[in-house]
Amino acid sequence: MSDRIFINGLSLHAYHGVMAYEGKVGQTFTIDMVLEIDLAAAGRSDKVVDTVSYDEVVACASRAFVAQKFRLIESAASRVAESVLASFPRVQSVQVTIHKPHAPIAATFSDVGVTIARIRKR
Repeated sequence: MSDRIFINGLSLHAYHGVMAYEGKVGQTFTIDMVLEIDLAAAGRSDKVVDTVSYDEVVACASRAFVAQKFRLIESAASRVAESVLASFPRVQSVQVTIHKPHAPIAATFSDVGVTIARIRKR
């Protein structure tokens, strides 16, 4: 399938991290998502019912991301992906990138993060 919906730059404050102070102070993370979905019907009908609401996807991902404290952003990304797939049956796969630009690394860098991909089990 080649149809995709993307959402880039979703900024959320959360308390994820291995270091104790990350769980107390928190930091801003940025999430990018790519959803594989057949958009042919939406292209013909021009109706939201034939796609997914971007607003609802953002709300779902946001809830999943901040619902609990994760030590690893790998776990947070997995939870976001699983939540999107569970909530939107039209979505066939999802790729989630979590950026952690303020990671506690003793180096100068512009960004670190993870990208995970999950496919709907048939």
